[in-house]
Amino acid sequence: MQFSERRKRVGSRPQAELYGQPLQFYGQPPLENISLTEFETFAVDRLKLLKTVENVGVSYLKGSPQYVKKLVAESKNLNFPYRLEANDDRKCQSGLSEPDKRRKDHISHFILRLAYCQTEDLRRWFIQQEVDLFRYRFNDLSPKQKLEFLHRNNLQYDTIGIEEKKALKDKLLNSSPGVSGITVEDQDFYKVPFQDALDLVRTRKVYLKAGYVYIPHQEIVTIVLNDFRTRLSKALALTARSLPAVHSDERLQPLLNHLSHAYVGQDYSIQKNVGKISLEQIDSLSGKSYPLCMRHLHQALRENHHLRHGGRMQYGLFLKGIGLSLEQALQFWRSEFIRGKVDADKFDKAYAYSIRHMFGKEGKRTDYTPYNCMKVILSNPPSQGDYHGCPFRHSDPELLKQKLQFYKVSPSGINQILELVKGMHYQLACQKYFELTHNIEDTTFSLNHPNQYFLESQKVFGGGRDLKREMDATQKAKENSVVKASNVKQELPTNGPENVAEMEDLDSIFQEP
Repeated sequence: MQFSERRKRVGSRPQAELYGQPLQFYGQPPLENISLTEFETFAVDRLKLLKTVENVGVSYLKGSPQYVKKLVAESKNLNFPYRLEANDDRKCQSGLSEPDKRRKDHISHFILRLAYCQTEDLRRWFIQQEVDLFRYRFNDLSPKQKLEFLHRNNLQYDTIGIEEKKALKDKLLNSSPGVSGITVEDQDFYKVPFQDALDLVRTRKVYLKAGYVYIPHQEIVTIVLNDFRTRLSKALALTARSLPAVHSDERLQPLLNHLSHAYVGQDYSIQKNVGKISLEQIDSLSGKSYPLCMRHLHQALRENHHLRHGGRMQYGLFLKGIGLSLEQALQFWRSEFIRGKVDADKFDKAYAYSIRHMFGKEGKRTDYTPYNCMKVILSNPPSQGDYHGCPFRHSDPELLKQKLQFYKVSPSGINQILELVKGMHYQLACQKYFELTHNIEDTTFSLNHPNQYFLESQKVFGGGRDLKREMDATQKAKENSVVKASNVKQELPTNGPENVAEMEDLDSIFQEP
């Protein structure tokens, strides 16, 4: 595909020169042809990188050795720049030179702009992760490279003269951490309008006088980040205006829509573990191994004996993913619904077909995939009377606090979760909930899927061994047979238009009768 049908004359540098630089503001869009396969590969790899940036930023102090080590490893694995040395044409083991990596970095950034400019929530998430990634890369530059970057991007902040520095020496020394009386006269201080350095003013790291702040050289990254954030925010707003033209391309629209809900982990739709759990285990499992979203749905179903279509889809596919067979699913939903206002005949006519369809036994006979966290968070928000969605995303903070208290989460743990929610880190809030309810200080995985939560929980509680022992006793009593459990096959999901269309088709089938 081609990013631009007409090559505009711009005042920016040729892209060959651009890829020779260790860092950029992404001011110049790519003007080249790439295949749809490369388009999608680049986008998925960058999405993996940004998700790692989010996870590492919460788990470690930004800028700490552990933080840097993790980002270096992830950038290296995904073939993005990780040690920013200009004009390095040497090839790594993957066969990509440093300019090749920068090309991938440049193009993938603009692809995700298209995917993540569509809503305010998506824009906020994208900007925050890109800013954090930029901070890590800028701090990795040498002092000389930093100055070259500032000059190359017209960030010509004025440095104060010797006389002014001497006159303000005591003020600068007292207001700037890390600056000593010996070094204050030997390093540059930038005089910047205070509105460009609000973060530094708020944390009292600079001297403020007459509407200007005096910033030591090592703190200039804050100004650069503010500039980058402003530019990126404006660029996303402009990109959103061009979306109608982009969506007119039938090849791109499904890919971009899917990227904004993309899940890049294990596929839980392939069921080699059907029959792994029994119906008698569900209540017990919901209390100890369900993520909060599924625990909420299960409780609502038990109390109301009914779920509307959004809840049936989200919970039904989750149950399928943890090992409930079609026969068990029909029995489970029928027994619960007939305890409410639905008799057995109405259930068979109005609901049984949709359950069989979900298991690939009706319609297109597609093996539908359980919802991942991104789909739960970003699509089909719950309305009054609904119980689906993500409690960390869609619940009022006070109601969420009450629910966590009811589930005996400690007050300090609740505060940690609410802080993550406030920062819109919903998956990380769920991961913190996992740690608190399983008495684990630090998880070794990045949570991206409700079914992943369940499997990781079962590992903590003894994994398949406990499930198999319970299942053996139940099955021997009922059928005198044992269904062997096996691992779920790990593979990337199909990210193409067909997968999206199939899920939309399933949505329509689950509508209220």
